[in-house]
Amino acid sequence: MATKMDRRDFLKLGLAATATAAVGIGLSDRRLIPLPMAASAAPATVHNDGPANPAHKWVMVIDQSKCVGCDLCLAACHAYNDTPPNISWSRVEEVQPTADGQRVFRPVPCQHCQHAPCVEICPVGATYHRHDGLVMMDYDKCIGCRYCQLSCPYGVRHFNWETFTGPNPDVPHSGTPEIERRPRGVVEKCSFCVHRIDRGMSAGLTPGIDPDATPACVVACTYGARLFGDLNDPDSPVSVALRQRPDAYRLREELGTDTRVFYLPPLSSATATTPEESES
Repeated sequence: MATKMDRRDFLKLGLAATATAAVGIGLSDRRLIPLPMAASAAPATVHNDGPANPAHKWVMVIDQSKCVGCDLCLAACHAYNDTPPNISWSRVEEVQPTADGQRVFRPVPCQHCQHAPCVEICPVGATYHRHDGLVMMDYDKCIGCRYCQLSCPYGVRHFNWETFTGPNPDVPHSGTPEIERRPRGVVEKCSFCVHRIDRGMSAGLTPGIDPDATPACVVACTYGARLFGDLNDPDSPVSVALRQRPDAYRLREELGTDTRVFYLPPLSSATATTPEESES
C-alpha cells in the first residue's frame, strides 16, 4: 500500500533531491557558496549576524588534552535530543597525534557562528540567530532545500530523510528525551541544548555550573573535556579556561565566521607544565 505524502512533504523532498548533487560536491571541500538574494528573502526580523552586545554570550570550550574519544557526549546528545541512529548532531574526530605520540581527538558540534553562512543563505528564515546569538532552527519554516547544509564550513547539519518512529538505542542508559522529534524533510543541528539553558535560567540556575542548565554533552563528559558558560561573565568556567590558555583556537578562523566553540590544543608530556612552573 502506497504511503500518503502531503504537499509539504513533497515540496521538501523534491527540493532536497534537487540539492543532493550540489551538497555531495560542496561538502568535500566545505567552500562557502554565496547566495546574495537569500538574505533579502528572509523575514525582516532575521539577522545574518548575531547580536552585537548580547546579555549572555554562550560558548563551549573543548580541551583536547582531556578528550579520550569515548563518545559519551554523542550518546547523551542522541538521548536528550532524541535523534535518529543515523544522525549525530556532533561528531568526534581523531586528528594528528602529539609530538610524543599521544592520540588526539576533536569533538565538533555546531559552531554557532556569529557570521553564519547558514543564516545568510536560508531563503525562508528557518535558520536564524536568537537574542543571545545562538544559531537556531525553526522546523516549521524549513522547506528542506539543504542550502544551509551546503554552506556550512563545518559539516554539522543533517537532513532528516525519514520519519524517526523506532526506539532510540541510547535511551534510557544515556538519558531521556527532552525535546520532540523533528518531522521528515528538515535539516537538524545542535542547539547547545538551548531548552536546558532557558529552563535552567528560569529556575535561577547557571549554565555551565548547574548540570540541569548545561548542554547534555558537557554534563556527560566524565573527563571534563567540555566546558560551557557565559563569556560575558569573567568568572565563568569558559572565561577562566580561555584566560589560562592564550593558545586557544577556533576552527577555520580564516573564514571570519566568529564561532562560539573554542579549542584548547593538546599538551604533550614534554610541553605540559605544573601550576608552579606556569606562575614562575
